Amino acid sequence: MKKLFTLLFVAGTMCFVACGPSAEEKAKMEAEEKAKEQKKMDSLFNAASAMPTEATTAPATTDTVTAPATTTTEKK
Repeated sequence: MKKLFTLLFVAGTMCFVACGPSAEEKAKMEAEEKAKEQKKMDSLFNAASAMPTEATTAPATTDTVTAPATTTTEKK
């Protein structure tokens, strides 16, 4: 009886292992996933590069902290 259960356990384990994807299928799925990720990154890069930058859209302003003083003092 013990041999029968051992044989059934080994056969069941082999069935589970055989049901999984093969090495070729795993490599194909991994390649497809990488291609999908690359396409997503390219899309994000293109969208970001199409957006106007802050330097081109911001109005020109002078910095009041570092601007030189324009007042003059009179000598006596």
